[in-house]
Amino acid sequence: AKGTNNIDIDNVSGVKSKAKQRGDFFLFFLVLALILFGVIMIFSASYYSTISGGKGPFYYLIRAGVWAICGYAAMIVLTFFPYQVYYKIAPIAAIIGIALLVALFTPLGATRGNASRWIEIGGFTLMPGEVAKITAIWFVAWFYTKFEKRSKSFIQGFIPMALLTGLYFYLIYKQPNLSTALIVCGIVISMVFFAGARFHHIALLIGAGIAGVAFLIISNPEAEHMKRIMGYWDPFSDAQGEFYQLVQSLYALGLGGFSGLGPGRSIQKALYLPEAQNDFIFAIIGEEFGFIGCVALLLVFLVLIWRCALVTVNAPDRFGMLVGAGITVMLALQVILNVAVVTGLLPPTGVTLPFISYGGNAMLLFAGAMGIMMNISRQSPVNAVARRGKRQKSQTQGEAETNVIEFPMGDRV
Repeated sequence: AKGTNNIDIDNVSGVKSKAKQRGDFFLFFLVLALILFGVIMIFSASYYSTISGGKGPFYYLIRAGVWAICGYAAMIVLTFFPYQVYYKIAPIAAIIGIALLVALFTPLGATRGNASRWIEIGGFTLMPGEVAKITAIWFVAWFYTKFEKRSKSFIQGFIPMALLTGLYFYLIYKQPNLSTALIVCGIVISMVFFAGARFHHIALLIGAGIAGVAFLIISNPEAEHMKRIMGYWDPFSDAQGEFYQLVQSLYALGLGGFSGLGPGRSIQKALYLPEAQNDFIFAIIGEEFGFIGCVALLLVFLVLIWRCALVTVNAPDRFGMLVGAGITVMLALQVILNVAVVTGLLPPTGVTLPFISYGGNAMLLFAGAMGIMMNISRQSPVNAVARRGKRQKSQTQGEAETNVIEFPMGDRV
């Protein structure tokens, strides 16, 4: 990381220069394009199911549009909100995030489809698992910024993060929500690595995590996760039952072929692929836009991840670097797991495709996270130096032009 280890907590106004930096406009453009494409695809994927359910064809379009506007607004606000403030609130935010996870096992928790992943208060629904992702990022970044020298210590650096990882995993796994638990743990472990922990400490944490997950799954063969893993090897063995959604997803990708059936012409969305606008929306994209469309979308995500990585390595301080690293890993893991599940490379699990799948909590999380990345980018010293260089070059060229002497015969000096 090129940023400094110290963070100016007393001055959280951002860049000290008079001219505010604009940040990474390319990153902003990519996110906006993904959000707009997501709204269009949610409308396309949900069209027949909403008509069949008597909700009208624009039911999900209107809601997705509202969440897209809210997400866009959150991104804009957080772009201009100094990320250094998260350093001050990180410990409290982590406690609130864990408390929300615990609240799922109280009367506040709402159960849908044998899973308790939501807190419903009035007409508002909150997914604590999504909140846990960003609060975990803030806390780990705060810990390794405040106690930088502990990053290589086994007792003071490794043990606290191992306990935190185990706590997050247990609370989220019990919902049950194995995919979100793995993502949160993956974020924490990757941030421990970027903070400078010793390699054998990282290997120990990963090994313990794999052993713990394997034990939980094997010790309860009747659990949902065990059934999905066993059926993963041959989803067509129960094509009309447990693995119906995955099989229909594979049919959709197969029907799309190389160039797709065309926008809006998906067959599987016509009541074949359940909840097509949610976790399996990538299958509808593959059916309508084909292999070419899928590759193009993945390239957009790849460029977005690359831009986030650039912002991370050019962060002005250690805290900004670690926050940027956590957000970048969160985005990458979410995309990889969703596409892997839809294409049958991993057992089915509930992972949304960022900015594309329907869901207000996920939209606010990822749009807000991109706003934080934009704010880090605005304060990047690399951007400031580059802009100063452009201004100096422009001024030099202007001075050179004013010093040109025109002679009557057209010669220039």
